[in-house]
Amino acid sequence: MNAPKDYGLVIGRFQPLHLGHMEVVRKCASESEHLVIGIGSAQYSHLPDNPFTAGERYSMIEGALRDEGIENYSIVPIEDLNRYSVWVAHVVSMCPPFSCVYTNNPTTHRLFSEAGFEVRASPMFNREMYSGTEIRRRMVEGGDWRSLVPKAAADVIDRIDGIGRIVGFSGGDIR
Repeated sequence: MNAPKDYGLVIGRFQPLHLGHMEVVRKCASESEHLVIGIGSAQYSHLPDNPFTAGERYSMIEGALRDEGIENYSIVPIEDLNRYSVWVAHVVSMCPPFSCVYTNNPTTHRLFSEAGFEVRASPMFNREMYSGTEIRRRMVEGGDWRSLVPKAAADVIDRIDGIGRIVGFSGGDIR
């Protein structure tokens, strides 16, 4: 199925959704008639580097986009296959049609380019501070993490005792 030229895809793990992600989504949504947001590694949760379920991440994203007034999107959980030769076909089969992919990952760039998709670089926003690893580290150490995430993400984390989960499963090892 062919998608209109201005239908985009951005994939992230969103562990958790943070303000850097929101800047990327805002920019990509402004360039796209419709933006597909893929929740990568959707099958993982309750691990130090993947503490939140796909459903929890979905709720974080949906709430933050609602708060921002962004309406031109779909959210799709995408499980890893660990087989690059079929990964693009898997993503395409899981998502509404898209023609453009936003990524800075060299493997993702190459795979989608080889499959005939337009690939654009994702904007980068203060990656040292806006990183899931940094936010999870701050959670474990009792630091300020709330200023780095949208209110909707903090609300989900509070509701599920996300800090307790991260601290309990991390054993102090934050990746």
